[in-house]
Amino acid sequence: MEIKDLQPRQGKVELTAKITEKGDARTIEKPNFNGKVCNAKLQDNTGTVKLTLWNEQCDQVKVGDTVKISNGYVSEYQG
Repeated sequence: MEIKDLQPRQGKVELTAKITEKGDARTIEKPNFNGKVCNAKLQDNTGTVKLTLWNEQCDQVKVGDTVKISNGYVSEYQG
């Protein structure tokens, strides 16, 4: 699968692409969830997409890494 093929609310995404940007991790503290989140930009030869990383994922990747997304899903920002 390529980035250009992604559709809103799509599940079971299998994709290999490169991390081209990565933001700083921030801490989220809510009654039902405590953890870290950071955003990254993922790019292949067909386009770019925002990738949200959670908890230990924030520390596992850096700019320039090629990553494989397995069983991912696509969501649309409603804001």
